[in-house]
Amino acid sequence: MHPLYGDLKEIFTAAIRAVDPYRAVKTAMTFDGATLTIRKGVFQALYPGKYQALTHDFSKGALFVVGAGKAASKMALATEEIFGETITEGVIVTKYGYTAPLKKIRQIEAGHPVPDQQGLEGAKEIETLLRESGPDDLVLVLISGGGSALLVSPAEGLSLEDKQKVTSLLLSSGATIQEMNAVRKHLSRIKGGRLAKMAAPARVVTLILSDVIGDDLSSIASGPTAPDDTSYQDALDILSSYDLTDQVPPDVLTHLRKGAEGQLEETPASQDPLFDKVFYRFIGSNQIALDAAAGKARELGYQPLILTHGACGEAREIAKYFAAIAKQLVSSEQPITPPACILSGGEPTVTLRGNGKGGRNQEFALAAGFEIERIEDLVIASVGTDGTDGPTDAAGGFTDGNMMALARKNHLDARKHLTQNNAYPFLERLGYLIKTGPTGTNVMDIQIILCKKS
Repeated sequence: MHPLYGDLKEIFTAAIRAVDPYRAVKTAMTFDGATLTIRKGVFQALYPGKYQALTHDFSKGALFVVGAGKAASKMALATEEIFGETITEGVIVTKYGYTAPLKKIRQIEAGHPVPDQQGLEGAKEIETLLRESGPDDLVLVLISGGGSALLVSPAEGLSLEDKQKVTSLLLSSGATIQEMNAVRKHLSRIKGGRLAKMAAPARVVTLILSDVIGDDLSSIASGPTAPDDTSYQDALDILSSYDLTDQVPPDVLTHLRKGAEGQLEETPASQDPLFDKVFYRFIGSNQIALDAAAGKARELGYQPLILTHGACGEAREIAKYFAAIAKQLVSSEQPITPPACILSGGEPTVTLRGNGKGGRNQEFALAAGFEIERIEDLVIASVGTDGTDGPTDAAGGFTDGNMMALARKNHLDARKHLTQNNAYPFLERLGYLIKTGPTGTNVMDIQIILCKKS
């Protein structure tokens, strides 16, 4: 294990702890037994007027709690502790293995990133519950990353298998999360503001743990309570741009084309009066995680620098750019002077070219390893804050100047593993995987350069 790994672990652990959904919900809300108060958010600029501190009187009306995402159970646990028996009923859907000890709110485990039958059943239960809501009620919606796959409710005429096929194709195409969600919204009964429509005329308050670049409200979990200004035609254009038109199920194309021709109702857009009673509060984001990582790095004696919380594009290309910064840090003491910790966040993508095992963070680590060979006193890492990178049990991986030499010693072809998108067995064999287990949160990924040279 590299001597800097201990510091590296402390830094990414601090980042994950800072966006713990249980603590975030507890910080956001107070309840005195009669009145709920939700504190003012910090993202007012996105939707002016939707982030003010607000109160709700429970002297009449019920409280329903629904939600979906990898952090949904932890958010629900905090909600139960705040409201207790005031909760009338609740249902949340989370990823397998991400549950919490809930008593009042029913939790359903389901598939992610590809939706499954359990997610379908969970969405049905939420739809049934929302039919009970009235004008004096409050519907509290708990949304976090992963909600798009977990909250699956195919539009009329479509099947779960149709949604699974489209999701798998988009995941392997290199499409951005915004593009994926634009398509999924138009294949769903519940995404793209339609959950808010189901809850009407109740008041709706959504607590959000953001897992998308720019904290775009309409993209997080495909915006079930948010206005959606994309269209059926946008969804068709996205499929076409990734050469997927001829690969998606015929019923999907028929549905999208009918929508583009005006035969189906569009998702509710920004000016819809439906949203007059819908409010939002961001309780966690990638920026918050990066700030915490920087604070821990400073505490450990490093000079921190945050580059961005909007890193996107192919993981292996971002890794090259990140490694170039690391090499300049070592050779020229730029952009800051070591000992240094350079941070970024975001959500790179991987276009699958092989059939290997891995994820975007592991591919990042492997690709960066080629660039920093033989450079001492330096590590580079990429970690998924949710604790799972792709369909693996690893959160990500790290690399250093010795990894390629160690690979040759163990007769491993690093280039072949990268070409086949097979980073997991490569990093596992050499001891460069990062495993945290499920964290119960999700605010995309963080990348870290740690340099001790001074």
